[in-house]
Amino acid sequence: MKPFTLPDFYTPHPARLNPHHDYARVHAAEWAERLGMLGEPGVDGKPIWDAEKLERMGYALLCAYTHPDCDAETLTLLTEWYIWVFYFDDWFLDAYKRTGNRAEATRYLARLEEFMAEPGCPAPEPENASEAGLADCWARTVPAMSEGWRRRMRRSTHNLMVESLWELDNIARDRVANPIEYIEMRRRVGGAPWSAALVEFACGAEVPDRFAEERPLRVLCETFSDAVHLRNDLFSYEREVRVEGENANMVLVLERFLGLPTQAAAELTNDVLTSRLGQFEHTALAEVPQLFTERAATPEEQFAVTRYTLGLQDWQSGGHEWHLRSSRYMNSGVDRGPTGLGTAGARLRPGLRVQLNQHVPPPRVAGPLPVTGLEMPYVVGVNPHVELARADVSKWAASVGLLDPRVGWTAESLTGADFPALLAMADPEADAETLMSRSRWCAWGSYADDLGTRVFRADPVSGRDQLRRLPLQLSESAPAPSSPLEFGLAALWRETSAVCDDSGRNRLRAALIELVDGWITVLENETRNRLPDPVDYLELRRITSGGPLFGALDALHSPGVVSDPAVAELADSGIVRQLHHSAQDYAGLVNDLYSYQREIEYDHELHNLVYLTQSFLGCSRERASAIVVDLANERLRQFELVVRDQLPGFMADHQLSEEVRAALLTHVDRLRDHMAGNLHWHIRTGRYSEAALRVPRPRPAFGRPLGPFVSAHAVPAARR
Repeated sequence: MKPFTLPDFYTPHPARLNPHHDYARVHAAEWAERLGMLGEPGVDGKPIWDAEKLERMGYALLCAYTHPDCDAETLTLLTEWYIWVFYFDDWFLDAYKRTGNRAEATRYLARLEEFMAEPGCPAPEPENASEAGLADCWARTVPAMSEGWRRRMRRSTHNLMVESLWELDNIARDRVANPIEYIEMRRRVGGAPWSAALVEFACGAEVPDRFAEERPLRVLCETFSDAVHLRNDLFSYEREVRVEGENANMVLVLERFLGLPTQAAAELTNDVLTSRLGQFEHTALAEVPQLFTERAATPEEQFAVTRYTLGLQDWQSGGHEWHLRSSRYMNSGVDRGPTGLGTAGARLRPGLRVQLNQHVPPPRVAGPLPVTGLEMPYVVGVNPHVELARADVSKWAASVGLLDPRVGWTAESLTGADFPALLAMADPEADAETLMSRSRWCAWGSYADDLGTRVFRADPVSGRDQLRRLPLQLSESAPAPSSPLEFGLAALWRETSAVCDDSGRNRLRAALIELVDGWITVLENETRNRLPDPVDYLELRRITSGGPLFGALDALHSPGVVSDPAVAELADSGIVRQLHHSAQDYAGLVNDLYSYQREIEYDHELHNLVYLTQSFLGCSRERASAIVVDLANERLRQFELVVRDQLPGFMADHQLSEEVRAALLTHVDRLRDHMAGNLHWHIRTGRYSEAALRVPRPRPAFGRPLGPFVSAHAVPAARR
């Protein structure tokens, strides 16, 4: 009996089949046999694959649908890449996931990476079919590609191989991930970013290196990846969960986390898939053209990015069609829907409800929203220099013109918010100078957040322009500040960059630019009255809540963690990312819970996960609040799981020195202090109290051009 009925999928673009399918099927099958993939025995002595099984799974058909326009030889090579990756997945399952032999799996994966050498560099002699397949595909692909592409391809291949250990650990513990962790880690282990890199190869259109890390290109790849994986989870649930005993599947994740029956979890998984496809379309149609304008993209660069975007779109449509046909998945008896002229509306209908929710926010219920059930096992400490920081931040905010009733900032509101208390509890060991500097940064960032909500929304064009000017203050030839926001940033940049080396200064500059880009994205969504996609919101939230910024500031005072080359190289590893992201998410979710009344009732914002949960699940704000509390607690438990069960093995696997181990553990303690102090501050601060919210303040007139927003209370230097 099937575990559930497959939902109706949002498929806006029909699939197309490459005419060279048969050529690729024959030649790729011969390649797999020649490299030893057919007939290689597993641990039980039976072949992992044979010719009949390979034919049934139809990887040539997958590539013919996902890459409909490439020539025969390119299609054949792409098919061989996919045969290798699926063979690796099945071989790794048989050899290590079922046996739980993590130590041997780690050694095997480390050796496998040696087969992705730079052109002209030697690689080891392959000892099995997985190694031979990777070595052959890599050697035939990389000569035609740039160094930037090779770097991206190597990183995504590394992730899909190495993060298999995450799945292995969860199977050994019989542990099902929380939803945020699952989407993030599935993106790394599932291989869709790897597929996105092959789209560049198939289309003959590489993403320009200067655009590869820009938000629109990152979001295109991330939404593509999530949609590919969520679709696969729906089709593969029966095979993976019921037959193979795996637990990395979004349907299972939602069953466990929300307590849903399997059918309801499958429908909700499809809703998330639809939302991610909507985010892909919004990014392609709105954010990518804007990026072209802002970065003065050449016609060749515009063509490459556009062709790549269309290639990702083709992959989505073709991947869905292949899942309907492959014997690898649960698809018997599936209604493939109408085809032919006049049937496009039927393919769009399943996405209308999810997309409608993004533009019809739920009702805003008045009154405070009580927060209960948050877990916090850590003891809160208080920095002894907190009074010095309080006195300093009041004088500093006044000196740069941040105090202005139009933004809701007065001496009284600043005292009530008590940002120095937040930093004093989040960093109880900092010296006085560090605490004062971080308190200033916190005040400036909070002012910018309120400015966007209460002023820039009145004139989003002017607001966006003023935000875009901010990075100009991060250079030696910065223009004279024209507003309190610029004046504050200029002062902070001068005093902080003066104590940085070049590496620290570059990291701080990158974090600030990322923060400003995040504010612009929030302003765009608020201006369009567009509820953000929940996954995109969570990832944007890490940025706009100051995660990368305070990470860069932390690095200035934790040199042992970042100066060692071994640690710098591992900064993108799954373990380190899970530590940072789980801590940042816990802090951000706490803020969404305590700031709900201020943001939703008084400021009429959209960017709050409680409110997004109300909209996405169609539930009450009380139920949504309880779900967000559970999610915050799960992120806290994940943080502790990583520290307790995974970090020791990570340090041993990478042979970190005692000095670096000690610095890394100290950094873990700082993250604990931050989570504990952040929660305690939210409980006590006056920033979100109803009394503070009821204080009237003049608001800018909507529709009136603001010009550079200059506080009426700014010092003369800030008004120049």
